[in-house]
Amino acid sequence: MPIYHKLGKIPPKRHTIFEKPNGGYYYEQLFGTEGFSGLSSLMYHIYRPTMVKEILRSYSVAPSIAVTDNLKARKLRGFQIAPAEDYLESRVPLLVNGDCTIGVAAPRKSMTDYFYKNGAYDELLFVHRGSGKLRTQLGTINFEYGDYLIIPRGVIYQLEFESQENRLLWMESRAPIYTPRRYRNQFGQLLEQAPYCERDYKLPTDLETHDQKGDFLIKIKKQNAMHEVVYASHPFDVVGWDGYNYPYGFSIHNFEPITGRIHQPPPVHQTFETEALVVCSFCPRLYDYHPRAVPAPYNHSNIDSDEVLYYVDGDFMSRNDVEPGMFTLHPGGIPHGPHPGAMERSIGKKETKELAVMIDTFRPLSITEQALAIEDSTYYRSWLE
Repeated sequence: MPIYHKLGKIPPKRHTIFEKPNGGYYYEQLFGTEGFSGLSSLMYHIYRPTMVKEILRSYSVAPSIAVTDNLKARKLRGFQIAPAEDYLESRVPLLVNGDCTIGVAAPRKSMTDYFYKNGAYDELLFVHRGSGKLRTQLGTINFEYGDYLIIPRGVIYQLEFESQENRLLWMESRAPIYTPRRYRNQFGQLLEQAPYCERDYKLPTDLETHDQKGDFLIKIKKQNAMHEVVYASHPFDVVGWDGYNYPYGFSIHNFEPITGRIHQPPPVHQTFETEALVVCSFCPRLYDYHPRAVPAPYNHSNIDSDEVLYYVDGDFMSRNDVEPGMFTLHPGGIPHGPHPGAMERSIGKKETKELAVMIDTFRPLSITEQALAIEDSTYYRSWLE
């Protein structure tokens, strides 16, 4: 959950006249979620934010589902997804349910010819390779390797990359993405025992204000369709805003792991949540310090969730034969645990250098055709001795 933030010029009182220096008025826009009861911000535009000039075309971007009712452990080789020049064309969905879509992207070029808005889902981008700027009508966020970018639905944005070597993990969420409720007090402030605090956020800066009319292409995703809409003014014409609803960043390297004398369960790694899933960060940390501790995770049953692990870097201590960019999916309904030899290898070890992102969904995930194309189909048998 972000903190109160503001940029640019705003009037002293909301919903009141805000005059331009040379005559006329700025146009106020409430940018909110969950009707009028969720997080919101107030933006002030040079031009009306409602000036749609043309709707060029609409086309389906629905994922092609290959497997439903999955009960097979799977390993996907994410780096086998070929790069594409365009950001949106590079986004490949792999795992899908009614609450979220999880995929990867390897764009080579910055977004210069159009703007993008997800009109139905919050987005989480994790930067695995590359660096650059997330440019939005609410300001700019510099990003680099290891950054999470949380982009609320409705934010108009462009991604500006510093090179052609970019790899992103992305997730769309039907429900808003928040910090875990158990990390916050009744006022929303992160608690002392939380593994990060507001000081770690990357907040928007450098508000761009473009006083420009013309033809501005915005690609808007709504459910499973993409709509190409031409606006009559530059979407980054905001002179000021304040509130709680805006994009922000957080580096996985600023997550402070919670450790103990014996093995800690996965919720200690939780980083974000929605009503339908959790996102966790597995980071370098000291191992358990009980003299007879087993640092490797114990076998456990996935009854209530599908577990997706995305391997970022380092040696993931509970798995054999995983590399950066790989996914594993352990579906609900069957137990899973460390690979043969992993438990034994972990005994007596003092630390791990692993870096991974985990997404646990509370409803089963379907598998796309693109995911099957990069699957190691023998993975489910890798626990046999």
